[in-house]
Amino acid sequence: MKDVQRKNQYLRVWVPLSVFLGAVMLMTAQTSGCAGNNGSEIAEQAQLSERQWLAGDSHIHSHWSPGYDRTVDVPTIIKGADAIYSTPHNASMAEEYGLSWMVTTDHGGPNHSKYNADEAYPELERSRDSVSGVLQFYGMELNMPGMDHHTLIIPQTDDERTMLLQIENKFDKNDIWPVDPDRDTEMARVNALTYMKDLEHLPLLFANHPSRSATDLGEYGYDEPWELRANNTLAPMVYRGMEGAPGHQAASLTKSTEPSQYSFTTSPRARGYYQNEKAPTLGGFDQMTAIVGGMWDSLLGEGRRFWIVASSDSHVHYTELSRPGVDFWPGEFHKTYVHAQKNYVDVLDGLRSGRIFAVAGDLISALNLTVTGETETSMAGETLEISSGDDIAIKIQLVDPDTLNHNQENPSVNRVDLIVGEVRGFSDNENLDTNETTRVLERFTSSSWVREGESITIRTTLPQIETDMYVRVRGTSGNDLEPLMDIPGEDPWSDLWFYSNPVFVQVN
Repeated sequence: MKDVQRKNQYLRVWVPLSVFLGAVMLMTAQTSGCAGNNGSEIAEQAQLSERQWLAGDSHIHSHWSPGYDRTVDVPTIIKGADAIYSTPHNASMAEEYGLSWMVTTDHGGPNHSKYNADEAYPELERSRDSVSGVLQFYGMELNMPGMDHHTLIIPQTDDERTMLLQIENKFDKNDIWPVDPDRDTEMARVNALTYMKDLEHLPLLFANHPSRSATDLGEYGYDEPWELRANNTLAPMVYRGMEGAPGHQAASLTKSTEPSQYSFTTSPRARGYYQNEKAPTLGGFDQMTAIVGGMWDSLLGEGRRFWIVASSDSHVHYTELSRPGVDFWPGEFHKTYVHAQKNYVDVLDGLRSGRIFAVAGDLISALNLTVTGETETSMAGETLEISSGDDIAIKIQLVDPDTLNHNQENPSVNRVDLIVGEVRGFSDNENLDTNETTRVLERFTSSSWVREGESITIRTTLPQIETDMYVRVRGTSGNDLEPLMDIPGEDPWSDLWFYSNPVFVQVN
């Protein structure tokens, strides 16, 4: 059990949401629903019936993520030196662990773009045939100019191979040889995003493990607040979010006696490979996501459509006998659920549009957050337009499955938190990483929700809204009021959280 007092090292006390919420009294409705909303309830159900929650993983490596022999003039590729499994093997494990979609995200170095196109892509095509139950996107972990790794997802089109070949060849900072320092600059990143945002079929970018290089809470490393803002401003339909929950979550289950490929030697290891003891993950989630009123909320408070996902970052399974591993299989621990029809176009649209929630340990398998005004209803990723002074009805409906997860446990949701914050437009401070208006407005437990079998329903009303805002939820299997700093060697299965993406409310 974590030391509860550790949370005082990072928790900030936020001022209350401004006057329009100052007198809010949350009213939990009964299962009969809210009067006057029958039409919107019917519309909501019709919308939901067209799509379903599809679990997936946006960050998976195969043996096409190589190592390099750098003792020769031109580094030569060593297949399987970084990650070891084939794409069909990854897809089979993804299917076994309940995934409907995945993204191949191999990264490399000198001349990897051609290797990726000539070797990895044909195997992906074969994998799509052999494991047809899993949608398998072509992508890569881009060595982003001037920043850390990013997941790049390519739309499934006839020219997907050529699209990725050109992006990696032109812009991946490590693909060129000899090394060119100009490939690792802000200008190179601007050129990359400008190129991608003008493509006929838009790719999608998420910043991976954004605080893994941080030196403290609020002291960032390779990915700084101004860079996330600048990227999203330049290419808002391409640069769409970050890993709220990074992979390598099984690292804490293993001990290392030899330096790893990342030169981390701490034993026992930390979740996510976040090795700086001052800047670990919190409840398995990156500090940019986990701290209420922190970096993610500062972006949402500007009205940015900036989403979070969870991933495995699978390279080598932690039980692998052939070499040490720090990963779970795709879907074994983390899942990113997208509300979509099961096809490439709609899943990619769901990821781009924010119809997403992230969860650990199969704590939940569905999460419908809807916000209803006088006549309309919006869900995660959408914007509800209301008139000044209108009430909004919030409905949280989730599925807490009565089944064993992949640790042979049946965790239950212990609490659900409703989080709200104001939207005030772009800030003059490009490094802003706080939103002082964001707060946990209400904490719901079993005494304040309706449960029918595996389904939990929570209803509440926020009266007389006068300011643009957003609404999001999170939940946990534990008792901690806020996610605590993760300790090296802890059991990740004992500390499970889920996070929704937000619904925006625009007051006209």
